[in-house]
This record gives sequence, C-alpha cells and structure tokens, in this order.
Amino acid sequence: MPDTFRLLFLCILALTCGIRLWLKLRQWRHIAAHRSTVPAQFSEHISLASHQKAAAYGIDRSKVALVDIAVDTAWLLALTLGGGLLALHDFWAARLDGISYGLALMFSVMLLSGLVDLPFSLYKQFVIEARHGFNRMTVALFASDLLKQTLLGLVIGAPVLATVLWLMEAMGSLWWLYVWLFWSVFNLLMLFIFPTWIAPLFNKFTPLPDGEAKQRIEALLKRCGFRSNGLFVMDGSKRSAHGNAYFTGFGNNKRIVFFDTLLERLSPSETEAVLAHELGHFRKRHVLQRMLLMFASSLLFLALLGQLIDAPWFYAGLGVPAQSTALALTLFFLVVPVFLFPLTPLTSYWSRRHEFEADAYAAEHTAAGELVHALVKLYDDNAATLTPDPLHSLFYDSHPPAALRILRLQGVQA
Repeated sequence: MPDTFRLLFLCILALTCGIRLWLKLRQWRHIAAHRSTVPAQFSEHISLASHQKAAAYGIDRSKVALVDIAVDTAWLLALTLGGGLLALHDFWAARLDGISYGLALMFSVMLLSGLVDLPFSLYKQFVIEARHGFNRMTVALFASDLLKQTLLGLVIGAPVLATVLWLMEAMGSLWWLYVWLFWSVFNLLMLFIFPTWIAPLFNKFTPLPDGEAKQRIEALLKRCGFRSNGLFVMDGSKRSAHGNAYFTGFGNNKRIVFFDTLLERLSPSETEAVLAHELGHFRKRHVLQRMLLMFASSLLFLALLGQLIDAPWFYAGLGVPAQSTALALTLFFLVVPVFLFPLTPLTSYWSRRHEFEADAYAAEHTAAGELVHALVKLYDDNAATLTPDPLHSLFYDSHPPAALRILRLQGVQA
C-alpha cells in the first residue's frame, strides 16, 4: 500500500506540475503574440503603448511563475519523499514531546517554506512591480510587514494550532468534528476582529471625505438597503500603485474600503458603479456561498484526515515512517493541494459566474456605462492583459476576460 500511494502521489504531482508549466507557457506566448495590436473594443480608450506595457508585465509575471512552480514542486518533494519532514520530526522528537513538539514541527515547516518563498516575494515586489511602475514599497516597509505577519502568526497561530493538536489527541475518534467546530468559530471571530484590530496594523484607514463620491455612495447604499459600519479610505499607495475596493468584516461590523489609488483615478460616478458591483456580491449571497463552501470543504477534509491519521501507508507513502498528530496534519495540508488541482477550473468558473452576476446587479442600480468606463481605467492602470490565453483564463481566472465582461455590460447598456 505505501508503494502504491507513493506512485499515485508522484504521478499526480508530475501531471499537476506539467499542466501548470504548460499553461503558464501558453499564457506567455499568447500575450506575446498579440502585443502589437490593441483589441478593437479597447482601441479608443487604451493606447498601444499601454497595451504593450500590460503585455510586458504579463510576460514578466509568467516567467517568474514558471520558476516558482518548479521550486514549489521541488520543495514539496524535498519535504516529503526527500526526507525533510522526517528530519524535522527526528530533531524535535528528541527534544520535545506533546503539543510543544507539534508546534515546533509545524512552525519549522512554515518558517522554512517562508524562506524558500522569500526570494520570489522580493523579486516580484522590487523587480517586476518596480520595473513596471507599480511598486511604492520600501525595503524597510517590506521588512516591517514581514515582521508583523510573523508575530501575528505566533500570537494567533500558536494558540490555535495548540488547541487543534489538543483536540486531536483528547477527543477520540470524532476529534475531526470538534476541530471543525473550533475552526469554524475561529474563522467567524476573525471576520469580526480583522477590520478593527488587525488591518490597521498594516494600513491607515480614514473616513471617506465629504463630497460627491460620498453622497453617491450613501445614496446607493440606501437604494440597495445595505448597512455598513463605515466608509473608509486605505493608504494602499504606500505599497502599490494598483487600485481596488473591497468589503471587510461580517454582520454589523461590515466596512467598505477604497484604496486611495482607486479614488484618485475614478470619477465619483465610476466609483459608485464599482461599489455597486461589490454590493452585488453581497446581495447575490456570493460571500455567504463562499463561506459555506469553505466550512463544508474543511469538514470534508478533516473527516478524511480522521480516516488517514491511523493509516501507516499514508505516512510511509509520503516518506515519513513515523506517526503523530502533528505529522498527519502537516503532511495532509502539504499534499492536499496536489490532489485538488483538477478542481481549479470548476472554482474559477464559479467565481467568474459570480462576477457576471455582480456586474448585472451593478447595471441595475447604476449606469452600466460608468462601470465599463471604470473597468477600462482599472485594466489600463493595473496593466491587466487584454489578450489572455483562453485556456489559461478558463483554468485560472477568477474574473472573466476583459473583452467578454465589457461586451456583456455594453449589451445591458444598449
């Protein structure tokens, strides 16, 4: 059984890695092949120079993604069949036991994985983003963010993981159900505390100033029957030139947040249309659907781990001839993404359908033409490719291709 499982894992990992590399190569080549001409529907609003800038940006991101995929695959193999996780187990098991051993093991894996990923994060931020005019982050700010994230991971993550490990040991054969209940409550709690306690550690949030934009937004919220705990502007410009807007929080603690870069670029009517799109996600219950999917899938995964945790072939097949709750949890969440990769097109399709529904909602409550103008500006400002590879887009993209999205909105407008 261990040999069979090992062979299955290697085959699926090789297939997954191959498909990911192939799709990124397709994206690179497709963007390069269409960089010389602006698509007809955008030719009046986006210059050839901007289109070529977006193409160069997309190609650079595809190039680094190819290396990232290869390194991720090699690192997973090093941790599992390469003996990395076993070496960490042997090291900590000789020095600690119980929950302290489990925490040390899991945080070691996180730390080493973070170190492997760090060069890519630095390159993306300070080479690619800087090369294309998007980076506004300093090295000092990058280091500060990294330190804060690490400390938060320890302050919040350590008690959470300790509780999970204790439940796995103490609750018998149904431990996975208790862990799921705890994990669900924790996630709901985080939705409440994130806007007011965690997000301000990284960004400054100020109330949206009075003016036409605020008047339009408040009128839109009233028309849509949406209650929030405030309208805020976030200083996203201190890290990036990209613009965005989003909801955060849950229940009565919902906040609406605009990047300052977005407000600088869009007119009040365009900002209203973008917010109407975000409201569409809420009114169409997309947020609730995604939460329910997350809770359902986490229950399914934990129940599956409940069946695997006492199976010697599961550990041995992944190169770890030892058993513990911490090892089981770590191995499971290392390899699950490999087996779930074939579901990526389904989740992408589901997300794109939600985007179309949110666009339709926005067109009902604001002028569809204003959302079109806003989207074109955002595509231009964010150097989003207008010519993605269709297969890559079908597989990965959470948002519909720009041309198709705008075509639908123009149909509503007509």
